[in-house]
Amino acid sequence: MNDHVIDHVQDTAAVQEATGRLLATVRKLDDAALREPSRLPGWSRGHVLAHLARNADAMVNVLTSARTGTHIPMYASAEIRAADIERDAQRPLAAHIEDLLASADRFNTAAAALHPEAWQRTVELRGGVTDLAERVPFRRLIEVELHHVDLGTGCEVEDLPDSFVARDLEYVAGERFAGRPDVPALEIRTDDGRAWRTGRAGRADGGVEAVVSGPAAALLGWLTGRSDGAGLDAHGSALPDLPPLG
Repeated sequence: MNDHVIDHVQDTAAVQEATGRLLATVRKLDDAALREPSRLPGWSRGHVLAHLARNADAMVNVLTSARTGTHIPMYASAEIRAADIERDAQRPLAAHIEDLLASADRFNTAAAALHPEAWQRTVELRGGVTDLAERVPFRRLIEVELHHVDLGTGCEVEDLPDSFVARDLEYVAGERFAGRPDVPALEIRTDDGRAWRTGRAGRADGGVEAVVSGPAAALLGWLTGRSDGAGLDAHGSALPDLPPLG
C-alpha cells in the first residue's frame, strides 16, 4: 500500500475478477477433492473455501460499520469464526460454489452502498487492527488471491496478476513485517530495482541481518509462506526463517 493511490472502485472490481478466477478453479474440483488437504496446515480445501465465504461476510460487517458509523465486529468471536469454518468445510462442492457466489454478491452490494465520506472512516478489523474503509477491498483481494494458491490445485503466486504481486509485496514488506521484533532485519530487493527495509531494527551500524533479492512473485511467495524461497538470492547466506504472516 504505502505510496499506492487507493482506488476502492478499482479494487472492488479486482476482487470480482479474482473471485471469478477462483470459481473457475473450484468448478473443476469434486466433492472428494474438497476433502483433500490444502496447503494450509490442518485445513482441507473445503476449509479454505469456507473461510473465503465467511471472510467475505466479515468484510461486509466492516463495510457496514463504515456506512452506518456504528461498531460491528468483523467476527462475533474467534471461537465462532473457527466453528463456522469447521461447519461449512464439510459441505459438497455445489454448496460451496453457491456460498462463494452469494457472499461475493453481498460484499459487492455492501461496497456499492458506501457514500464517499464513509470510505474515509476508520474501521476495526480482526484482532483490533484498524484501517481506512477504502483499504478494505484490497484486503479482501489479498484473501482471494493468496487462498487461491492455498488450494493447491496448480495456481502459484507467479500466476497471480503482476499488479497484485507488486502491490502486495509492497504491503507485506513495507507494512505487515515492518518493525516486527520476530522478523529478522531484512533488506528486500526486487529484480526491477525496488527495495524495502523491514523486520526488527537493524544492527547498530545500520546494517541488516540479511539481504534477499529476486523476482517479485518469488519474494512475495516466500514472505507470505507460500513458497520455500527457491530462486531467491540471499547473497551468500541461508534464507532466514520467517514467522507466519499473521
